[in-house]
Amino acid sequence: MIQADWNPNLYSEFAGLRLRPALDLMMRIGALPPGGVVDLGCGAGAVGPVLKARFRDRRLSGVDASPAMLERARATGVYDMLEQADAARWVPTLPPALIFSNALLHWLPDHDTLLPTLAGGLAPGGTLAVQVPYQNAAPSHHTWHDLVAQHFPGRFDPGDAPGILDATAYHRILSPYGRVDVWETEYLQVLPASRTAHPVRQFTSSTYARPVLATLNATEAAQLCALYDEAMMRAYPPNEDGSVMFSFRRLFFKLDIL
Repeated sequence: MIQADWNPNLYSEFAGLRLRPALDLMMRIGALPPGGVVDLGCGAGAVGPVLKARFRDRRLSGVDASPAMLERARATGVYDMLEQADAARWVPTLPPALIFSNALLHWLPDHDTLLPTLAGGLAPGGTLAVQVPYQNAAPSHHTWHDLVAQHFPGRFDPGDAPGILDATAYHRILSPYGRVDVWETEYLQVLPASRTAHPVRQFTSSTYARPVLATLNATEAAQLCALYDEAMMRAYPPNEDGSVMFSFRRLFFKLDIL
């Protein structure tokens, strides 16, 4: 089977594109009460330096389930504490002023229970700020599921795929706890040419495709990737230089505890 842990090198290949939504989310955060800052799902620590610069006088903690990602995050030197934990079961030792989560919660189940738990863990007046990809209906994402179902039926359970609720559901879940802001942004990203794969596969194989590829052996995965590349050539035709214009939607929500 394909290695199940995250690959920091592959994930970081598009670090700038993945960081931009986090910066946009951070711009919406206002004054905070006393307390620390938690980077929930910190990954390789890409957001850590920016969080530390914005909230320099606060204790910054990172939480992630991947040992490989935490090792890379530790190398940034900006975290006061790093914790390996399943974010679906994580609870803070002390109530933080801010829980910041960039591109994590779509990997976790049962948001109706998870989000109230996170909100309840905040300090009075604290903030929960979340960004998740909102791309599952796009060809870049649903094609992985379509192809594995067609060529390797029964191997992949779609219930293992990342998933989120619609925007109104997040407002409904969080509004009892304070002031909620929910919005969407569609990013028009230019992915550079790749000599080994369609650029969209380069982008998705380290994230959304991971649970799909993890169900296949190396030969099967190579076959699926070749089929995916063919489909992406039709869905996202390359420019003359081999680059691709890749539209990517993201959903944001922010809760300010009252």
